[in-house]
Amino acid sequence: MKKCVISIFIRLIIIFIIFNILMGCVDNGVVPHVKKWGIYSLDLSSQRVGLIFSSDNEIVTLRLNNNEDKFVFSMMIDGFTYNNSEICLLNLDGSNFIRLTNNDYWDLYPTWSPDDARIAYLSYREKDLDIYMMNSDGFNQSKFYDSGSHDADIYWIDNIIVFTSGSRIWKINDDGTDPSIVTNPPNSGEWGNANLPFGDYDPNIHPDGARITFERLENDTSPHGDYNIFSINLDSKNETRLTNNYYTQGFPTWSSSGEKILLLVTAIADVGKYDLYMMDYDGSNYKDITPDYFPEDFLCHAGIFSHDDSMIYFVGEWWN
Repeated sequence: MKKCVISIFIRLIIIFIIFNILMGCVDNGVVPHVKKWGIYSLDLSSQRVGLIFSSDNEIVTLRLNNNEDKFVFSMMIDGFTYNNSEICLLNLDGSNFIRLTNNDYWDLYPTWSPDDARIAYLSYREKDLDIYMMNSDGFNQSKFYDSGSHDADIYWIDNIIVFTSGSRIWKINDDGTDPSIVTNPPNSGEWGNANLPFGDYDPNIHPDGARITFERLENDTSPHGDYNIFSINLDSKNETRLTNNYYTQGFPTWSSSGEKILLLVTAIADVGKYDLYMMDYDGSNYKDITPDYFPEDFLCHAGIFSHDDSMIYFVGEWWN
């Protein structure tokens, strides 16, 4: 009888350990892994990683609302093509998954309005990607703006939306007025040997609303593209180079304080990375912040800061 009780106790301990590993509630050294894709948290102080949500379907473009209680993102549902990409919501604790769009169009790259009442996103419903709007409950979906070519990489703060069109950074008021070009990079829109044309991509507005950071494809010696990070005022003045390393890097995101910039390095030359990097607002202290214990087949995507800058939320992909 005693041996039976001990055996049951040991099994319970094993079950408890496995459960906590899966939920990311153990000490450093283990990345929780349930399905191929997941939404994760990374504590910048303790380097502890936690799993918030897991799915077999691709997750793209994670954004945290201004109330810091919900994520919006795009995820493939009911298939594995672009037309299966839908806009979804999730509570910060991983509960209450909600699918907002349900159609045969490519819906992606959502961003919150300042009051969290609306969501802007991209949708391929006509001849190219255009900017659409909907209420945060998914109702009242309508086209917001069409520049005449693919619109991409949208981000919304205060009453300004920034986006990419024609391999340049644009801005537009959130009432649809005054669309204008912010950057005019060399050779923008010209194709080389990289997987995108030369130009500027993925703008992100500083919390004070005065400055944008973005990446620029400058060389094509790597098929992945050789990029650097820049910043510029919203009035197109004071363009500043922040990096000069020509890594395959991008998706720069300001911290809530505006003192740091988070970015993703997907490759250095021909060596794949998919690591999270961080630097100061002026490009100094550029470093890889991905914990050493992350396995090589675990790829990081779409990093964002918590509102107190103590945490990074990101999308993780298990390659194998």
